Amino acid sequence: YDRVGGVGDVSPRICDTQSNSRGFSDFCVRNIRQSGRGRRLIEHAEREMPGMMLLRKNLAHEQPLEGAKIVCCGHITAQSAVLLETLTAAGAHIRVCCCNVNTTNNKVAAALAESGISIFAWKQQSEQDFWWCIEKCIFASSWQPNMILDDGGDATHHMFNDFNGTFNLIKGIVEESITGVHRLYQLAQQQKLTIPAMNVHDSVTKTKFDNYYYCRESVIDSIKKTTGLMFGGKQVLVCGYGEVGKGCCDALKGLGAILYVSEIDPICALQACMNGLRVVAINDVIETTDLVITATGNFFFL
Repeated sequence: YDRVGGVGDVSPRICDTQSNSRGFSDFCVRNIRQSGRGRRLIEHAEREMPGMMLLRKNLAHEQPLEGAKIVCCGHITAQSAVLLETLTAAGAHIRVCCCNVNTTNNKVAAALAESGISIFAWKQQSEQDFWWCIEKCIFASSWQPNMILDDGGDATHHMFNDFNGTFNLIKGIVEESITGVHRLYQLAQQQKLTIPAMNVHDSVTKTKFDNYYYCRESVIDSIKKTTGLMFGGKQVLVCGYGEVGKGCCDALKGLGAILYVSEIDPICALQACMNGLRVVAINDVIETTDLVITATGNFFFL
């Protein structure tokens, strides 16, 4: 494993401790020397996010998050880095880990570490690495978290299941994904959710913009990267025709895919039909389908 070059399969957490240019070492990333390239990615994202930058400018004077100690578990991308640095500009202390072992941008993670943020994330983590990083965000010297910013619910449930004393000191949870929201609702139904939780997923800017437009962009990129599949002429089954399903269908239709939709909501099913898509039962087409995309929040029905 070459720590400087960032190649190999050895986990960074068992290699030598890295430090940024100011001697700060409370982080674990693949290669701190990639921070310059990561900073350029973040600066480009800032130009694409003028609303967030204006908010940062206003909050920097008001410091409304002073005293907040936030465990942040999400995708580590240039765009999420803009959010994380806005939180710190507003007065919050944060410790950051990734919610998906394969989506971290190592250059962006290095840039955040260089800026002094305690981040524990790198691409292609093992399962042991994943939970270790979450625990590094929960426990640290002179650190008692009082808020959770989560995407998928892993940080929340790990703290709830294994560190209940720490969990009971949390003042609030913010959850972005439908999967994480479902898990919170399960806790609430069991009367085990003892602290306030905010369902960001159901906000109009999330459901009408991020769910549709972002998925329309990311579905192509993610499938291309993982499969190298050519979409023209492929038979694709999209399970669910909510905002995420609509975005996926629009993107795939433009590339010449033959689309089928399965949907249990009659209104959404009728929308798919009116948009020229064939609405089917999964069992009718699964044997001849080349690709299945679930836009439902789970995959167990398959």
